[in-house]
Amino acid sequence: MSDSPTVLFVCVHNAGRSQMAAGYMRQLSGGRVRVLSGGSEPGVALNPTAVAAMAEEGIDIADEVPSILKSADVRASDVVITMGCGDACPVFPGRRYEDWSLTDPAGKPLDEVRPIRDDIRSRVERLLAELDADH
Repeated sequence: MSDSPTVLFVCVHNAGRSQMAAGYMRQLSGGRVRVLSGGSEPGVALNPTAVAAMAEEGIDIADEVPSILKSADVRASDVVITMGCGDACPVFPGRRYEDWSLTDPAGKPLDEVRPIRDDIRSRVERLLAELDADH
């Protein structure tokens, strides 16, 4: 792993879970981690409820744009976190892969998205602690 690890967060639409995880990793790592995200079938815009839930945490993801998952991003990453993208995520040797089983926040009200957000935060904190321990 390089001095500055790269973590890729992937979900189907790249509009909710992966964007929230990327927002937390950017904020909590303070720039120690290069953060990428993508989707196997990217949406048109971010989930507004996910944006609102993150804003409550003081993290602004409103300007992020769902993007297609690129093989080059997987290849460039030390850790790939998938969130329900199934077999659409390419696998390359030498990468660490984890699948986080998380409820999709799409179409859910804010009070149902908050626990998903909080689960993502705890997982990102744990991953960040592991990455820091590897250095």
